[in-house]
Amino acid sequence: MKNWHWIILGLLLIVSLVLEFTYLADYDSHWWNSVPAFYALWGGLGAIVLIFGSKILGKIFILSNEDYYDR
Repeated sequence: MKNWHWIILGLLLIVSLVLEFTYLADYDSHWWNSVPAFYALWGGLGAIVLIFGSKILGKIFILSNEDYYDR
């Protein structure tokens, strides 16, 4: 990536962190916010679902015939 891409990415990271800890600091309005590491667990579960879901969909919808180049 070019240098200006990294600069923009860094600025977006800093802005999101500042907003998280200042503007959105009072986010204890839902039950899942009191669960430690809930968003890390939710993200990990989502990644696992995406990985295995794509493998299943790939086997269902993509041709499983391995000699399709020999036509």
